[in-house]
Amino acid sequence: MDDLSRFAGRPFAFVGRYVRTRWRAHAIIAGSVVAAVMCAVGTQYGLKVLVDSLTSGPASSVWLTFLLMAALIASDNLLWRAAGWVASTTFVNVTGDLRRDLFRHITGHAPSYFAGQLPGTLTGRITATSNAVYAIENMVVFNVLPPCLATIVAINLVATVSIAMATVLSALGGIIVVGMFYLAAAGQPLHHDFAAKAAAVDGEMVDVVSNISLVKTFCAAPREIARIGEKVDCEMVARSRSLRYLERLRVGHAITTVAIAIGLVGWAVTLWQNGRATAGDVVLTATLGLSVLHATRDLAVALVDVTQHFARLSEALVVLLAGHQLRDHPEAGQLAKRGASIEFENVRFGYTPERPVFEGFNLQIESDQRVGIVGESGSGKSTLFALLQRFYDLQGGRILIDGQEIARVTQDSLRSAIAVVPQDISLFHRSIMENIRYGRPDATDGEVLRAAGAAGCDFIPDLPGGFDMIVGDRGAKLSGGERQRIAIARAFLKNSPILLLDEATASLDGDSEEAVRTALTRLMHRRTVIAIAHRLSTLRNFDRVVVLKAGRVVDDGAPDDLMMRKGPYYELMCREMDRLKEQLV
Repeated sequence: MDDLSRFAGRPFAFVGRYVRTRWRAHAIIAGSVVAAVMCAVGTQYGLKVLVDSLTSGPASSVWLTFLLMAALIASDNLLWRAAGWVASTTFVNVTGDLRRDLFRHITGHAPSYFAGQLPGTLTGRITATSNAVYAIENMVVFNVLPPCLATIVAINLVATVSIAMATVLSALGGIIVVGMFYLAAAGQPLHHDFAAKAAAVDGEMVDVVSNISLVKTFCAAPREIARIGEKVDCEMVARSRSLRYLERLRVGHAITTVAIAIGLVGWAVTLWQNGRATAGDVVLTATLGLSVLHATRDLAVALVDVTQHFARLSEALVVLLAGHQLRDHPEAGQLAKRGASIEFENVRFGYTPERPVFEGFNLQIESDQRVGIVGESGSGKSTLFALLQRFYDLQGGRILIDGQEIARVTQDSLRSAIAVVPQDISLFHRSIMENIRYGRPDATDGEVLRAAGAAGCDFIPDLPGGFDMIVGDRGAKLSGGERQRIAIARAFLKNSPILLLDEATASLDGDSEEAVRTALTRLMHRRTVIAIAHRLSTLRNFDRVVVLKAGRVVDDGAPDDLMMRKGPYYELMCREMDRLKEQLV
């Protein structure tokens, strides 16, 4: 798979990658534009010949010149339309390729990457990147390339009338273009600042909308509106600074070109007055000279706009194309599913070097064993699950499944062997059928229905639309127990040998908990199960309970044996019983 991270901070190379991918279509577009420009400039030379023919030539040459000009005018317009027709497909397809590639790249990041980013900022930057590349391609082909070619050809034609005039014209044109380009580049910090603030506003809005229930609960809508308003104000100030800088450049260019254009026409008339130029030469010099100056204006404006778009593109690529922290080993193979034994061997890990979660951690779990993980908050329970799924790389030691080190197998094959039923169920804004089938995309409808039945999803036929009902954002149209059972059905369909349960019944009422517990009992059959639980009573039928404290195993054994031992597990159980008594009172 192509690693896009090498393009971070290299917008020119990034755009070039997609031009090369569709080089034939881009060549047709560029060729049509070049030919159209040649025809446009040729039309102006034809006008010079026509004027000379009208003043001194025979009638036959006038009509011949007229026919030539008609052909050039027709070709000019038709070639532009041909370029536009091909570009309307090619440039759009480039944005599609780009968005797919960027989405594929960001989905390859570790969870730690997303923890530090606002989802709205990421998706907004992908859209902004595709829009910037589309604008850059259009501007380069239709706004930068034509004036460059027109200027070169026009100056050569002016040279047929006066070498001195052509030399002065080319020198002034070059000075204007180079000066405008460098001045435009000097404004890049302003453009970068605007791009960053615009992306931040998008991210903040998505963050508020995705947490709208929390906003409503705390009556915080006015605060959030004011907060977003301040962010928008900052963006508008940054955008105004960027645009005012560009306008100052354009005003300076306009004043310069007005002075040069007047001087150029006066020069041409002086040559005619002295008998050193024909009337056609004056027309040619005036039209081509003005065309060159207008071309430098268009070119300067286009270069300024392209520079601005490249600034936005560069800013987005630095974030989007950051290198992946988690990569498959160069010699990684598929995880062989022989059984489901798990071993943590001398594991060392911390989210930051100063605060290690595990130091020399060891734990063995036999195949088909059901193990409960308990302990106070911060003891390492959730980190244990994250490391087993290889959401983070270890700083020391290794984790083995059936004797295979998980860092040396592909991430996809590892995670295909693990099914997870979390406390906070994640459902897509799609149908129930699609959400269950997410466990195995190639499953038939019959297999999905059987998984739903095994998970106790008897409520689905009574819902509006049944299995075709759209569940809403994160499953908002379903109750907590219904979401849990859909997640269990998804795990049934995945049919993985290892099952991770993260407080799967913690936030349910009595009836829902019983239904979910029954479904989980079926799901755990003949699987290696690791369950995080705060309520120790949910682990009474497990084979083992492991008690963690500050990243260490402080108690381990069958629930009944641990109660008789009266160690850390016994103390936790006593606290739970005391809490239950207080609730009853």
